[in-house]
Amino acid sequence: MTSENANALNPAGAPPPAPEQPAPAAPDEQIDIDLFARIKLRVATIEKVEAVPKSKKLLQIQLDLGELGKRQIVSGIAQHYTAEDLVGRQIVVVANLKPAKLMGVESHGMLLAASTEGDTSLALLAPDKAIPAGARVR
Repeated sequence: MTSENANALNPAGAPPPAPEQPAPAAPDEQIDIDLFARIKLRVATIEKVEAVPKSKKLLQIQLDLGELGKRQIVSGIAQHYTAEDLVGRQIVVVANLKPAKLMGVESHGMLLAASTEGDTSLALLAPDKAIPAGARVR
């Protein structure tokens, strides 16, 4: 192809696009220890659970976080757990997450749960033995 023909296909004179190559692993997939240390994971004891009105997925959960006090979180676990399943259990929460409103109800944290891709089941993360509410997870 002559340079005249190349300019006709790419009139701005910009270089042709590079051939597609697999993207390298994004550097933001890994965090350093300093960033991880900023995430405050704590053990919480569930005290009260109510369904969020007009929602099939959300539960309003009252927690005891020991020295951090009482806290309310909202979580989309209603299709997996009932209030009876949860009251009295200990779970792991992100205690320093910015508050958010879900269906008009304010949430001050996030519980941690595990699931596998394509699996509809859910498992809450919890300590394997009783520990005081508010204990740090490291």
